[in-house]
This record gives sequence, C-alpha cells and structure tokens, in this order.
Amino acid sequence: MAKRAIGIDIGGTKIAGALVDEAGQIVREARVVTPAGDSAAIVDAVVGLVEELALGEQVIGVGVAAAGFIDAEQANIVYAPNLSWRNEPFKAKLEARLSIPVIIENDANAAGWAEYRYGAGRGSKHMTMLTIGTGVGGAVIVNSQMLRGGFGIAGELGHIRVVPNGRLCGCGAHGCIEQYGSGTALLRAARELADSGEANGARLRELRHSAGELTGEQVYQAILERDAGALAILSELGSWLGQTIASLSAVLDPEIVVIGGGVSAAGDLLLEPIRQAYLENMPARGFRPELKLKVAEFVNDAGVVGAADLVRMSLSQR
Repeated sequence: MAKRAIGIDIGGTKIAGALVDEAGQIVREARVVTPAGDSAAIVDAVVGLVEELALGEQVIGVGVAAAGFIDAEQANIVYAPNLSWRNEPFKAKLEARLSIPVIIENDANAAGWAEYRYGAGRGSKHMTMLTIGTGVGGAVIVNSQMLRGGFGIAGELGHIRVVPNGRLCGCGAHGCIEQYGSGTALLRAARELADSGEANGARLRELRHSAGELTGEQVYQAILERDAGALAILSELGSWLGQTIASLSAVLDPEIVVIGGGVSAAGDLLLEPIRQAYLENMPARGFRPELKLKVAEFVNDAGVVGAADLVRMSLSQR
C-alpha cells in the first residue's frame, strides 16, 4: 500500500493542503481562505480539506503546519500571534472528527524538513534553515533529527537578539534578528530611504508614486533592476543575517544553511552579503570548515510536503 500522507499548511490568509507520496511528490492539492478570526471555523476548514484530499485514498496520517509555538507532544498550539491561538488543543479537535492520526508542527520546521529531505539540504545530516518572509523563521536538523527542545519550541531563530535594547519585536523582546533581517524590515528600510530624499532613494520614490505606498513587490522590482539604493538595503539585511549565521555556527555547527521565504527570491543578490558577513564574523576562521549557503528549492509547497513527511516519520517511529 502506498504510504501517502496529507500535509496542511495554515497561513494567515490561506490554508493549503496536499496529498503527498513517499518521494515527496504532490499527488493532489487544494486550498481555502483562512477564517482567521474564528478558531472553530479553522477546524472546519482543515477537516474539509482533509476529507477532500483523502477521497478514494488510503491516507496514513495528517501533518498540520502552523505558525507559532507547538508543544513537545505536537498536539497543542501554545502561542500563535497571527491567529490568536493560546494553548489550542488542535490535534484533539481534529482527531475527534477524523479517523486518521494527526500531528501539529511549526510551519518553519515543516518547510525546513522538506528542504532537508527533498530540497537544498538533501544529503546532509546537520542543516539549519532560515525563512526570510514577514518575519524570520527557523528550523534546525541535528544528526538527521528535528531539534525540538525540552518544551517543543526550539528553532525560533528569528528571536535571537542581535541588538541590545534594539527595536521592539512582536515577541515582546527588543533587538531580535526578525526586526533587522526580515521582509518587513527590508520594506521598512526601503520606505525610510524613499522618504529620506537621498539620491540613491530616487528609484524607490519613483515606484512609490505610481502606487501611493511603496510595496514589497516594488522593492523586489528595484532589486531586480539592480537599483543602487535597493541593493544597499538588501546588502544590509544580508549582513545582519550573515552575522547571525556566524553565531549559530558556533552553537550548532551545521553543514549547510538554507535560506528560504519570500526574500530568498533575490538569490545570489541576497546570498553574497550573507556569505561575506558570515565569513567576516565566523569564529576561528581559517581553522574550521566553512558551511555551505544555499537558497531553498521549494517555493510554495515546502510546508505541506514537510508536514506530510513528518507525520509519516512520526508514525513509522511508533
């Protein structure tokens, strides 16, 4: 029997689902709008997706990826700021309505696992992933195992503090890398440059006037055009990330760091300043191996593929 599993990825605006085979290939997929303000409606939406994807199939399990802190039992969503979940017994609610085993997983962990198993990190045993999007997410693979920590919430790499008493973060602390190395930080820096009146902000001002408010898509357009101002702020973002990776290498010693999320679409334009800052800040440079830096291979499907594979792995280990 084919060991197909279902992966669900709950985002702030949409819930994606996919039936995934053992090779990480998507067999069937579907998505719905996230009813973000209604936890009961989210349960209904996930159950509906699972039932649709499982129709006519023998499904062994469901992995659900969600942004937030997931407990060590992979059962409860302890804290999910974007969906207002607090100690939500999501696994129990789903299993009460489905005749299929369910696990809950952090969304960045799920994406990282997809890259480790089937993407940029395949072939390694020790991989770290940073997802650079609205915030900064993380996943840590140690000796081919997901690092979850004593309470299940390891790998929240976006909340490593890089600036003492720095910018206030959504987590309540000050100076987290998420405030300096995320897509949100990039957009904030671009808007500040456009407002500054400086010469290298001219293209960003021009793009802003066409839409009224500078958007992430316009900043990306300026980056692709090799605009000097846009490249400067991207380089600064990459520098923050490279410094963070240098610190992570001292603790985790990964073979490879995979950069994912929306900002990773900039490719080498982002990787080069990351690599330069990593090398400049690398502990004991010249006396230890240098890790590899790669852009994630999955674009939109990492969460569902990773979540499906993680539930398959969980069931095989029982």
